[in-house]
Amino acid sequence: MVARLLDSEPEEAYQYSRVALRLASRVAAVREAAGFASYVTQRYSEALTEFRAARRMTGRADLWPVMADCERGLGRPERALAMAGEPEVKQLDKAGQVEMRLVAAGARADMEQYDAAVVTLQSPELASSAVHPWTARLRYAYAEALIAAGRGDEARDWFAKAAEADTDGTTNASERLAEIDGVEFTDALDPEAAEEEADQSEAPAKKRGGDIADDRVIFEDEEDVEEYYDEDDLEIDEEFDGVVPERAKDAQDTKDAQDVKAGDADDAEAGDAKS
Repeated sequence: MVARLLDSEPEEAYQYSRVALRLASRVAAVREAAGFASYVTQRYSEALTEFRAARRMTGRADLWPVMADCERGLGRPERALAMAGEPEVKQLDKAGQVEMRLVAAGARADMEQYDAAVVTLQSPELASSAVHPWTARLRYAYAEALIAAGRGDEARDWFAKAAEADTDGTTNASERLAEIDGVEFTDALDPEAAEEEADQSEAPAKKRGGDIADDRVIFEDEEDVEEYYDEDDLEIDEEFDGVVPERAKDAQDTKDAQDVKAGDADDAEAGDAKS
């Protein structure tokens, strides 16, 4: 459940990891899973404790980069840098070494050593044209480091290279590239944008003969009808979602007829009184 929910519901994954710890705290896989659940939810102190426990149980060094990143999360970038120089780094595979380089560059940036961060990421892996699972993230981090160092022109090229390698969408390199180029995108699936567009399309017409195909004007409420006909005393008793001019005119004609009938009745009454 931790693995299933870690990306979509990290807080719920964390709660499952707490249960797992109570049931099997001496299992290395449980401690590692609990560590990642804590790490993703930014509980870095707990994560570091669990990763250290898992490493003691297994003797593996593959958690070393994420442990160093926990030090960054705790506001101790200097410790992360120190870990980047430890012998454990030599035990990492290529992916682990790239990950350690990313953490070290991030620690340099935390300490506002932006030029040093750029240098830290310069490596054979960065210069290689081959694409690996970590290639997009490495190029993206290098582009961000260049931005921080005030080298925006170079950064654009590396964002483009990161976007080219990022077939799985693990970074937002395409968005950063568009931002640099001044290109703006509108999300067609954005509920707020769709609602705003719907409001604009359904806004009541305010002038005679509207722009709709059948030359009808649709009103949202009684106030719009009164404004359209400039008749303050026009009353429509029936509630409805929309009123077309023909219906409103019928309502006005009905009222006029009632007024005429009432007038005739008043004249007749006045005649009877006179006689």
